[in-house]
Amino acid sequence: MSEERNCTMAPTGPERLDDPEAVKRHRTLFRTIQRRKNPPLRRSDITVTDDAAVKRAVKAASLGNAMEWFDFGIYSYLAVTLGHVFFPSGNETAQLLSSFATFAVAFLVRPLGGMFFGPMGDKIGRKKVLALTMILMSIGTLAIGLIPSWDSIGIWAPILLILFRMLQGFSTGGEYGGASTFIAEYAPDKRRGFFGSFLEFGTLAGYVGAAGLVTALTAFLGNDVMREWGWRIPFLVAAPMGLIGLYLRLKLDETPAFQKMESQNARASEAADAVEKSTKGDLGRIFRDYWPALILCICLVGAYNITDYMLLSYMPTYLSKELGYSETHGLLILLAVMAFLMVIISQVGRMSDRYGRKPLLMTGMVGFFVLSLPAFLLLGQGSIPAVIAGLLMLGLSLVCLLGTMSAALPALFPTSVRYGSLSVGYNLSASIFGGTTPLVVTGLIAWTGNNLMPAYYSMAAALVGIIAVACMKETAQQPLEGSPPSVETKEEAAELVGAQAREPKF
Repeated sequence: MSEERNCTMAPTGPERLDDPEAVKRHRTLFRTIQRRKNPPLRRSDITVTDDAAVKRAVKAASLGNAMEWFDFGIYSYLAVTLGHVFFPSGNETAQLLSSFATFAVAFLVRPLGGMFFGPMGDKIGRKKVLALTMILMSIGTLAIGLIPSWDSIGIWAPILLILFRMLQGFSTGGEYGGASTFIAEYAPDKRRGFFGSFLEFGTLAGYVGAAGLVTALTAFLGNDVMREWGWRIPFLVAAPMGLIGLYLRLKLDETPAFQKMESQNARASEAADAVEKSTKGDLGRIFRDYWPALILCICLVGAYNITDYMLLSYMPTYLSKELGYSETHGLLILLAVMAFLMVIISQVGRMSDRYGRKPLLMTGMVGFFVLSLPAFLLLGQGSIPAVIAGLLMLGLSLVCLLGTMSAALPALFPTSVRYGSLSVGYNLSASIFGGTTPLVVTGLIAWTGNNLMPAYYSMAAALVGIIAVACMKETAQQPLEGSPPSVETKEEAAELVGAQAREPKF
């Protein structure tokens, strides 16, 4: 009898949730439907974070990111030297272009790594996949340090270099998406920007470590010895760093959001089937169901990566090859600027928690659009104060992106497909725009003879970024989509539950 009554009361035809007349006729029914769709929070639904566990997760993820960019930084800062080591002598510009082309090769396979590791991280967990990417990255970097030169084995030297660069790129395809997802899912909602900023602190630390080591070795050994065997040392140093990162990652627990999703699977077979379908590595579903967020991610990452690689990877080569600075001189100035950015990046993360992701991201994008040309004009002046001022203008714009992006990007996608979607979107964009930046800019300068081409390229990227930021939703202090709220204390959890209590009607 009750089933029959329910059937007669259920709205059919025009009596739908978007039909005001139907809602008026069946208020109780529609209120019940709405509450079933959006049930009130219970205390058990809310994740109370463990501060020590969060810090361990941030440390492990950030160290992996630091190693990734230590590897890429070494290659960038030794680009001129590696051009001489691995490619036949002749035209220096051709050698440099060949070196940057090999740098870009790693980025061409990054989307494949993202498509492989990303859905795997959604299926078997973030921790296991991040440990695997760390192992592969360490192997690739160590192997590059052992490759004989062109003079020793000829054409096999660049072939082996390309092979191991591809291994680096493939493993890196699963790194950023996993590391940013890991921190985002561990951090409390109100401090996700602050904790996420440490991922990019790791980026800067990797670059600073690479720049500092290359600068010290070049100053101590000299250019001739560096080209002979000194260039191998930074690559060999990366292997023990990888083992430390692997140890830290293996000690971690899986993220609370992923654990909660898996526990729901165990309790309800229907939920398990739904999640199973979304985490099988069905890339078609990611492109079909999440393409708006995917496009937004690609645009944001493209603008961010071009400006990032412009300053942190390409700048030493630009200062030495295009403007005539010594290699050590250019690296030392950039090293000082990056150390300054490391000091302030966590404060930028705090600001994004307080004022929102969009204002900080927009500040960075507008900064690059407005300041790129004046900054490169200052770089061309030649004096140390002018160069420092130019780099600071670019650096302060970049730190607004660095300190905010690792919290903003994971919030674009739900928990069940976050690792996979972010890995695909991030690496597609990094492949097309980021890793090709040194090659494209070097080619544009050679083609036009204009040393300001990097500024124009950066401005074009920033314009795309401005449009993308304008289109994104604000996600600061909000739960990640598909995840329960995450707070720091039991008192905050109680407040959230209490805030939903209905006021009595008299």
